[in-house]
Amino acid sequence: MKSLVHISGPREPGPGERKHMLDRAAEVFASAGITPGDIVRIHVPGRGQSEAGDATIRPEVEPVVPALQSGSLFGGRTGVMVNDAHLLRASEATAVADLLSQPPAAGRQVVFVSTGRLPAPLGAYIKKNGQSVPIRKLRERDALDWIRRAARERRLRLPGKAAEALVERFGSDIEALGQALEQLMMSRESITAESIRDRFRNRPEEPIWHFTDALAGGQVDEALRRLHDLLTHTHPLFLLAAIENDLRRRSLASAAPDIETLAKWLGSKPDAFPTRKTWQAGKSMSGDNLSRALDAVRRADATLKTFPEETHLVTLERLTVSLCYWYRR
Repeated sequence: MKSLVHISGPREPGPGERKHMLDRAAEVFASAGITPGDIVRIHVPGRGQSEAGDATIRPEVEPVVPALQSGSLFGGRTGVMVNDAHLLRASEATAVADLLSQPPAAGRQVVFVSTGRLPAPLGAYIKKNGQSVPIRKLRERDALDWIRRAARERRLRLPGKAAEALVERFGSDIEALGQALEQLMMSRESITAESIRDRFRNRPEEPIWHFTDALAGGQVDEALRRLHDLLTHTHPLFLLAAIENDLRRRSLASAAPDIETLAKWLGSKPDAFPTRKTWQAGKSMSGDNLSRALDAVRRADATLKTFPEETHLVTLERLTVSLCYWYRR
């Protein structure tokens, strides 16, 4: 592992991704023989979160200067971690890149953690002289693998269906999943999928594409479960707008003569995964079913805006079941 490391996570990370990134940073420092007490941590503030105004380097970022200029007073190894490094201002990124280009202090390990592109010239310098460690978006299958490993480490007997029930309740939030496993270790009851669903009542906050993928597959039970999960965290009209946007993309794919034209309309590239996915979805849905789906969304929108709130859930449930039928045909 190089002495300069960039840990890059997905945009809009969830709690699970953030924990994975920080755990990876801790592993980098540990492999370099650096203890937590010898790490200088800089948390870069977001826009409007600093009182420094137009200062070249904000007070929250200033500690990075002496940290990069000097080593340990006792000849030991030191660490510098810059969290949310993608939020550095251009002037700050330039200053940090200049400091990094100077001869490094002996025994120093520097780690940048970001969920976006690093500003120039810092990004270019790290790309040339450092090591990149990408952290991908956690999927539910990743969470299942993590649960099985964590259960083995805890010597906790966890049937397969019970692991799936944990993912239903917590999604890919591995920090919350870890806490749930700790609670299960303290319990003397036998662990089953039913006992987990009874014990934990929370609904995971997951991306909308989980729901639209269930619609596309005609998976009625799965789509209804995703619907209830989303409505715990999302306004019904936002969910309806997401469905309408998905249908709009399908309509464009249905009308496009080729995938290159569709990519141009969407403002993307023909070989991009979202473009190919939309192209296949649009061509697999008949024009009649597309018209039915659009009309149903319009009627659902009118119901949500004019009828009492008590009717909203049943309206969305009926829409979900109908879309599962129209999407898969």
